[in-house]
Amino acid sequence: MTLQSKLDAFRADFEAGKPPYNVPYSVIETMHRATSELIASGAAQKALKAGDKLPEFTLSDPDGNPVSSAELLAHGPLVISFYRGVWCPYCNMELQALQEALPQFEALGAKLVAISPQNPVNSRKSVRQNNLTFPILSDTHNDVAAACGLRFEMQDYLVNLYKSLKNDLPTFNGDPSWTLPMPARYVVGQDGFILYAEVNPDYTRRPEPEDMLPALLAAATRTAA
Repeated sequence: MTLQSKLDAFRADFEAGKPPYNVPYSVIETMHRATSELIASGAAQKALKAGDKLPEFTLSDPDGNPVSSAELLAHGPLVISFYRGVWCPYCNMELQALQEALPQFEALGAKLVAISPQNPVNSRKSVRQNNLTFPILSDTHNDVAAACGLRFEMQDYLVNLYKSLKNDLPTFNGDPSWTLPMPARYVVGQDGFILYAEVNPDYTRRPEPEDMLPALLAAATRTAA
């Protein structure tokens, strides 16, 4: 089963009000409205694309150790997944799919990292719950996401919905702003230029891990040449 088919199956159950979430349809309508408005804003078209240079960054891993993009790229191409947080079931399913694909990435000399605005405590929870062997980096205030054109500010009505669902992002993230990154996947060559980019303002849609293999293969071939 593909990643997207798993996400679609989860979404169907969630929107049908099935356990364990049991949400009323008014919640679904609000989420649909927020997604539609984000799509209509054109924000995704302003995000970094293939051919753009990745902004350099240094972020903390779940143990508080600094990890820099320069250090990661020194060893080979880099796969980056920007995701919302451990509270998002769609994100967790994506992380699990990336973990399954990790041997294919590593066979092509690539490293994989995930970037989230959540604090290190919740990153450790993500690693533990999803049985991950790749690092999750904490992007406090969504600064790196903003540099990539991914950060957006949540509408007041959506903030109120999250609060009613006890989804307290300021506590999750250690940051008072109600901002999130649009889910995004990048493949970055060792020269720092983006070889593959997929950004989707609809958080229920994620590319397949295998979609990145051609770009990784091209990067590996270029490195070997």
